[in-house]
Amino acid sequence: MSIVVNTPNGNIGRPLVEKLLEAGRKVTVISRTPEKVADLVKRGAKVVQGSIEEQATLDAAFAGAEALFWLSPSAIRPDFQEWAKANGRLAAERAKAHGVKRVVVLSSVGAQNGPGTGPVSVLKPVEEAFQAAAPNVVSLRAGFFMENLLRDVQSLAKAGAIFSASPETKPFPMVATADIAAKAAEYLLDTSWTGHRYAGVHGPRDLTYPEVASILTQVLGQPVKYVRVGLEDLRNGMTGAGMPAFAADTFVEMYGAILDGRMDPAEPRSKETTTPTTLAEFASTVLKPVVEQARAS
Repeated sequence: MSIVVNTPNGNIGRPLVEKLLEAGRKVTVISRTPEKVADLVKRGAKVVQGSIEEQATLDAAFAGAEALFWLSPSAIRPDFQEWAKANGRLAAERAKAHGVKRVVVLSSVGAQNGPGTGPVSVLKPVEEAFQAAAPNVVSLRAGFFMENLLRDVQSLAKAGAIFSASPETKPFPMVATADIAAKAAEYLLDTSWTGHRYAGVHGPRDLTYPEVASILTQVLGQPVKYVRVGLEDLRNGMTGAGMPAFAADTFVEMYGAILDGRMDPAEPRSKETTTPTTLAEFASTVLKPVVEQARAS
């Protein structure tokens, strides 16, 4: 009996596979390009080559599976929302057909509100598809990824600033993707939990953007300021950087949902939702080297 991971090359999927292999579990990964997971195969993983859009690929991966980790991959395409929901529904249907009993779904804060939350809008339907298909499902409703700050490398390096539409006084949960992978591994390795549940994954503490800027100032060794911008300025900045208008629109919708509270966590912070990696630790090990490289270029 194996555990299937559908995104073995991402910031969450890869460390998750590594943790499962370290625990001695049989792991099956789905990959279009097997050479990218050759190191995982050497460590004992089985690879099914193909796309998560294809029933035959899912059938090959799910045969004999006891558990599944499902992450809806991001994609810059005009039909992203329908595409992601269709993939989730197909995977849930095939999981049911193969008797997969335990599913861990990567979700997000704000998923409880469904439509109108930009790219997060797809996650509630995906949660519900798996809940209808499997007896034991946990939806990991994760906070803002610390890795998203890597999008700000150029503005940090050149302008010493981070830009967003969020109010200066609004705190939000920030979490390292490595900690999300660790939480997913906990649920996949523990066979004692049952039923359908939601689990927040919130990082060590909620932060405001000025607090983020203060932490980055200390870690990066340069002044960093937070600049709040309007939604239209945000849209113009994204399209000016080359993002297609349809993609900018969906992110602007998400930031609008942040402003009106629809991206707030439904799950209260608790000992169980709090994860260890601090923003300072993440910034020193992951963000700082990239910013320094950008400064030098």
